[in-house]
Amino acid sequence: MGVRHAVVAGGGIGGLTAAVALSRRGWRVTVCERASALTGIGAGIVLAPNALRALESIGLGPAVSAGEPLAGVLGLRTPDGAWLSRTGVTASRYGLPARAVHRGFLIDVLAAALPPGALRLGVSVGGVGEAAEGAVVVRTSAGELRADAVVAADGLRSALRGQLFPRHPGPRYAGETGWRAVLPGAGLPALPAAETWGRGERFGIVPLADGRVYVYATAVTGPGTRPADHRAELIRRFGAWHDPIPALLDRLDRPDRPDRREPDPVTVLHHDFYELAAPLPRFHSGRVALLGDAAHAMTPNLGQGGCQAIEDAVVLAHLLAGDTAVPAALAAYTEARHGRTTRISRRSRRMGDLARLSHPLAVSARNLAVRATPSAVTARGLDMLLGWQPPPGPDPALGSAQASSRSVDIKEEEQQ
Repeated sequence: MGVRHAVVAGGGIGGLTAAVALSRRGWRVTVCERASALTGIGAGIVLAPNALRALESIGLGPAVSAGEPLAGVLGLRTPDGAWLSRTGVTASRYGLPARAVHRGFLIDVLAAALPPGALRLGVSVGGVGEAAEGAVVVRTSAGELRADAVVAADGLRSALRGQLFPRHPGPRYAGETGWRAVLPGAGLPALPAAETWGRGERFGIVPLADGRVYVYATAVTGPGTRPADHRAELIRRFGAWHDPIPALLDRLDRPDRPDRREPDPVTVLHHDFYELAAPLPRFHSGRVALLGDAAHAMTPNLGQGGCQAIEDAVVLAHLLAGDTAVPAALAAYTEARHGRTTRISRRSRRMGDLARLSHPLAVSARNLAVRATPSAVTARGLDMLLGWQPPPGPDPALGSAQASSRSVDIKEEEQQ
């Protein structure tokens, strides 16, 4: 059998991870990304131990390990600063400490690991069709490509998902809008990673490995609501919350005070939350596999959207290794990934339901329940998320975490 060719639609985290993983399994890969450049778009992402193990299994562990790991305790607070819970996410339990990085940094690491010439920028994928001898014709804005397999990593509004599953209802508004920004960390005290829950509003603080601070906020609104001044809106909602939230908000750019801007202006990203509330019947069709948000877009409440895309990618590449027939490998991919991602998506939705509560009595009851939850129950829930182990890498030397990290033996069906 000659070298097989995979076309990856989408140059985000999941698509690039899949391309790197497939190339290291002997595939020739072409990544079609509709953007004209891979810039540092986005804000922060927490690479949880499950995602870090997946990256280590394809040889990218050292590349993503620069800087300081995330502190081992994550917290949940109320707007006055009182702690509702503190949860340990320790390297001794999961083998690796979580790392919070800028998405642009992770994209750069993944792109640098691609084979030369694999990335085609400014090229979008519009559809697929059958070709002779079981191959796939990929229709792109730059012409047709012939492939043995296609990876649809084209995001929430996936064109390929729409073609393959035209009766699926598609994304659903999740009831919240969100703001994200990466702020300079100079002059700030050491900050714990924490999320603060109010009445239908949240504010999160995550120190990044490079010394900056990733902040995010959410609020219950109708879809399409766009404040005229994001900074003013955030101060209106969160300016009276506990320290250091006011000081962090003061680091956002002020449109009326250009002299206050940092040398690298802070960009506030604002997006409504959408999810695939109805699971797809499967994550493949013929020789096409859906991955990441194209397959199972979930709310960000557990911080697992990008991590699950990374898991998808390494599992898919593992199953497509060697001389495995593509249709059989993709059926096995659905079997391996559908149940886990569906459970995590539902759990994330339930977490969002709690966070969106706004009635004072409901909020009080929620906070009491969080405080009363035994740490052992919280730990079991984290084990299901973070204790996942990747399949074997193409070369044992590429996956040092597999030899050193502790395997958390969890039966996921018991955590539903």
